[in-house]
Amino acid sequence: MTTPIIRASNLHKRYGKGSVALDGASFTIGTGRIVGLMGPNGAGKTTALKALLGLTPFDGELTVLGFDPCRERDALMQDVCFIADVAVLPKWLRVSQALEYVAAVHPRFDRSRAEAALGKTEIRQRSKVGELSKGMITQLHLALIMAIDAKLLVLDEPTIGLDLLYRRSFYEMLLNDYFDHERTILVTTHQVEEVENLLTDVLLINHGRIVLDSSIEAIATRYVQLITSSEHVLAARALRPIHEREVFGRTVFIYEDKAAGELDGLGELRTPSVSDLFVAKMSGGVQ
Repeated sequence: MTTPIIRASNLHKRYGKGSVALDGASFTIGTGRIVGLMGPNGAGKTTALKALLGLTPFDGELTVLGFDPCRERDALMQDVCFIADVAVLPKWLRVSQALEYVAAVHPRFDRSRAEAALGKTEIRQRSKVGELSKGMITQLHLALIMAIDAKLLVLDEPTIGLDLLYRRSFYEMLLNDYFDHERTILVTTHQVEEVENLLTDVLLINHGRIVLDSSIEAIATRYVQLITSSEHVLAARALRPIHEREVFGRTVFIYEDKAAGELDGLGELRTPSVSDLFVAKMSGGVQ
């Protein structure tokens, strides 16, 4: 078990009189992990990130890298980098000027690392931000923050609006940096299928509550997917699946904490993907 870099216990956050963004959310994130925080729109993902970064008050207990995000934000942000889905740079700024600026304001920025990352792209230092495509701007943001010696990297929908080629390039850069330097990565995204093979852990949130907090390895021991034909549906349903759906004339069930031996003879058994669990946990019941 890795040492938790984030400890969250019973987080609550309400906007106005009726909107509950966090409703008792509790989770831990270990050092050196790549964690996907995923949920539908309005589930509480962005509010959770804001709490972690000291950008919004909340009720409950939370430490990030041993710091209280609200009271010790300045110290915390020395070891945290953040890319938001709305991250912007001035259009008049040249790439070289962006490098110079970050080098001047952050003592742990390694310009040579940023230049090496940019050298693997089509971005040129003389170019202005306004001349770059959205994908290139995202690559520039990533190159800048990867060059900062930070312990925690937080990415909020980092590839939203990008095409497949830029999304793939982004995650390749991210993974290469992860394996080259010890850091923890927390990423929120709606593109579950695209990131699930990158993750070491998954956090699913819905209506402000954590509905799944698991390592990828533990999913195989805790969950099982059964694909069965019509003659076994009633027997399979009697074993109380957490989710059921019809696929091409067959019925697919997902079970939690169910021994595979109890399902022998009922059909084909598999380990559900993160995408399968996302659908099961967010919708539940029969589809």
